[in-house]
Amino acid sequence: MFKCHRHVFTYPKGISKQLRLLYSTSSIKTVNEYNSYDLQMEWTQAKPFELLPHENRLSMLMKFLPGGKYATLDAAKLFLEMKQDFGDIHLLLGLFGKKSFVLTHNPKDFEMVLRNEGIWPRRPGLEILGHYRSVVRKDFYHNTKGLLASAGKKWGDLRSVVNPVLMQPKNVRLYMHKMSNVNKDLIERIRTIRDPQTLEVPATFEEELNRWTLESVSVVALDKQLGLLTEQLNDPKANQIFDSLTQFFKLIFKIEFQPSIWKFVRTPTYKKLIKTMDTIQDTIEIYIQEAIDCMEAEKKAGVPEKPESEQSVLEKLLKVDKKIAQVMAMDMLMAGVDTTTTTFVGLLLCLSKNPEKQDTLRKEILKILPEKDSEFTEEAFANMSYLRACIKESQRIYPLMVGNVRKTQKDIVLSGYRVPAGQQVYMVAASLNNDERYYPRANEFLPERWLRQENGPTETSLKPNSPFVFLPFGFGPRSCIGRRIVEMEIELGIARLIRNFHIEFNYPTENAFKSLSVSIPNIPLNFKFSDVK
Repeated sequence: MFKCHRHVFTYPKGISKQLRLLYSTSSIKTVNEYNSYDLQMEWTQAKPFELLPHENRLSMLMKFLPGGKYATLDAAKLFLEMKQDFGDIHLLLGLFGKKSFVLTHNPKDFEMVLRNEGIWPRRPGLEILGHYRSVVRKDFYHNTKGLLASAGKKWGDLRSVVNPVLMQPKNVRLYMHKMSNVNKDLIERIRTIRDPQTLEVPATFEEELNRWTLESVSVVALDKQLGLLTEQLNDPKANQIFDSLTQFFKLIFKIEFQPSIWKFVRTPTYKKLIKTMDTIQDTIEIYIQEAIDCMEAEKKAGVPEKPESEQSVLEKLLKVDKKIAQVMAMDMLMAGVDTTTTTFVGLLLCLSKNPEKQDTLRKEILKILPEKDSEFTEEAFANMSYLRACIKESQRIYPLMVGNVRKTQKDIVLSGYRVPAGQQVYMVAASLNNDERYYPRANEFLPERWLRQENGPTETSLKPNSPFVFLPFGFGPRSCIGRRIVEMEIELGIARLIRNFHIEFNYPTENAFKSLSVSIPNIPLNFKFSDVK
């Protein structure tokens, strides 16, 4: 039994303010009604942690072995199957040195965890990445493991350095015109590769989108156009990155989600993953070093320093710390390809299967881009509400990840069970996306549910019933550092496509994505692109 179960639980000073926030959405009680006594009563009346539904380790292990119930399931299907077996909240006991997880499908639990995560939220997972950067390739990373693999004060210090560069809208918009040029290359590439008769692009269209996403993030991270949509279509370095990233997400799923003894024995999966990360590391490092060499050559030649509006993320962070600059550029190039491609494909599928919504979006875009090659302006971003609503709705229907994960900072109660501080909690949101209890008309693509009208929110009949049920970029201090860049990349990209083409997809979309550590496209992508007259 846990030590905290043997004493009367006392919440820290200031908890009433957190609870005012916590219960404001559901209006359970006002702050005056809810006090520390209520909290103590909630804890004492809750069920002990040990009573959380769970299965013993041996029985659970058997389900993951070949022929077992969970052996072939991807992440989304795995958590859905566990939900059916154990209910909305249960405990997954750790195997082979891994810590146990509490899995919950309850948005009220999401809110309780996230409202109490502290100033340095702890996000478990990606242990193998931390191992790689602190042990295997310590020669490169030293003590700078990046945001994904850092925790505590080290994470907080690093985040405070990069936030001003990557999170402020005015800084992100500096890259708008460079991204716009990349999008024009994508338009021309589509016209080149589509079939003259059917107007369909090849089934391998995902590869073209990967080139577009890597090119887009490169102009932001390195101020460098790689030419991947033009003269460098078969760049071996880029192809290595694409192949290795896909392999990376598949292997991470096996290491992180499935039983693995890699901490004790260097398994074939471990060795393959280390080799894959070596390839990603070494290949991206070439791009970064080329950018640094170019900057140093210009400096030696007496070339004036670029204005801030033309400086890359790498260049800005080099003024702060060289290693931080290198690692952040590395993470941007590593994390900005498959993730953005998946989000973009999901949006294209939704618009293709809902032509009336696509037409509504095109009407909005025609006001922003009156000509097919019109340039974006700062003012345009204030008039793209339907576009943003389409993106959010597509992220609901085709989520990139199954949920968010945190290590509890305090003793809390989740779904009526005591969960002590230090427990890992996986908040599974993907299982709720098609649930009518949380999203009215959940099986329909309805961007309107995210729109706000002049006099307030859209009709309540479409709104999700909890703000914590939809968190595609995470929450709070530990939300996605690249969110604003990704949003701008997708907004500019889809606006340019819709302005130029009517988009169709005349094939089934069942199992369109495979859910690993992130979702990746799982079907041929023969989109049809007809020119807008």
